[in-house]
Amino acid sequence: MGSVQSFETPKSRGGRPGKIDAPLNKKLSEVKWGEYRLGDLFEVNSYTKRFDANKVIVLEDGKYPYVVRMSNNNGQKGYIDEDEIYLNEGNTISFGQDTATMFYQERPYFTGDKIKILKAKFREFDKSNAQFFLTTMAKSFESFSWGRSSFSVDIIEKQIISLPVKGGTIDFDFISSFIAELEAERIKELEAHLTVTGLKDYILTEEEHSVLDSYEDWEWNTFNLEDLFGKSTRGKRLKSADRIPGELPFVTAGEADEGISDFIGNDVAIFSENTTTIDMFGSRNIGITNMAEMIMLQSYIQKLYTNWLRFSSHRQSTNRHTAGNSIIPRISMQKMQMR
Repeated sequence: MGSVQSFETPKSRGGRPGKIDAPLNKKLSEVKWGEYRLGDLFEVNSYTKRFDANKVIVLEDGKYPYVVRMSNNNGQKGYIDEDEIYLNEGNTISFGQDTATMFYQERPYFTGDKIKILKAKFREFDKSNAQFFLTTMAKSFESFSWGRSSFSVDIIEKQIISLPVKGGTIDFDFISSFIAELEAERIKELEAHLTVTGLKDYILTEEEHSVLDSYEDWEWNTFNLEDLFGKSTRGKRLKSADRIPGELPFVTAGEADEGISDFIGNDVAIFSENTTTIDMFGSRNIGITNMAEMIMLQSYIQKLYTNWLRFSSHRQSTNRHTAGNSIIPRISMQKMQMR
């Protein structure tokens, strides 16, 4: 396995892997950047063995994770108990071929279908800098659309990613210090938020303890989504290149900002407020935008229950639907649990 020190930087330029708040943003703008082929940095390997989700018993807890093409929970659907000879190496990146979902896997793991294993060719790669690589890698794939078989080994290896460089080699010292400062900044922001909201060092009341203690005794029932929301409708695909800047929120299959990936001025169908969106995979937690099939579920329930409904429906759909299989034909039959 080679060292990054043997790589030459083909091209240097200014740039940054994503949106970062100041003052860290200033550091990203001032650092020197180089471009690298992904295949020069990582081996793109096939899984040791494919385990189909409908043929294994997925556990909530276990020794080794089961990684599939989902975009949340680090790609881990749960745990499975299989022969350890089929484990993939830890300290690698799992890559979903038709979804471009990618996660750092610290421990050995089993995989489902269409997962490639990216193994670093340089010794410096580890948990402390993996997120930096994942961020710049995600940007290099953001122009691809979902559901395509575009991500062959050849395509993956030819993708260009941008990394900080110093003296013609990757600047791992900068990456490590940047990640450390970013984590410290986010922790500081969280602590400030908790202090302002009165939640720092919060102690549960007797009533709150009682509610938690009685959780197992709650009675639950199953409800049909169509009975709760009515018939589902869908929007039409609008490619990035066709979007006109404006003030109308444009919802795609993105996890952040309630799925709002852009604000447009196009003449398109407008859906009413107080609704819920579900993407074609049955999950709103998809990391890449430009999803063609978005479903609008009409909701006339009070806003107070929205988060619970979203959690419950997400839990049901995540357990039953996998990437690449649209849930649109089955949405009316989907069920969710409520108290």
